[in-house]
Amino acid sequence: MTPIHFTLNSAFMFSILGLSIHRTHFISALLCIEGMMLALFILLSFFSLTLQLPTIASLPIIILAFSACEAGTGLALMVATSRTHGNNHLNNLNILQC
Repeated sequence: MTPIHFTLNSAFMFSILGLSIHRTHFISALLCIEGMMLALFILLSFFSLTLQLPTIASLPIIILAFSACEAGTGLALMVATSRTHGNNHLNNLNILQC
């Protein structure tokens, strides 16, 4: 495994670890998810460059489009929950009461 692949794999794993540990604010959860998507995008870009297959060439662009949609949806949900609940703490949200 090259150092670049190790760095990107560890960035993805640290984003998952950060998402599972730091669940106090909605914005920190969104940032961890964006870090995962960024690491996944860069990994897919490297794989498409090294393999040079035409079927894999469009995958990084598709992942980037899904990441932009996810970021927009996450920010809209954060604004909606902060308006209804008064803050962006994830501890105050209960799925049975919403």
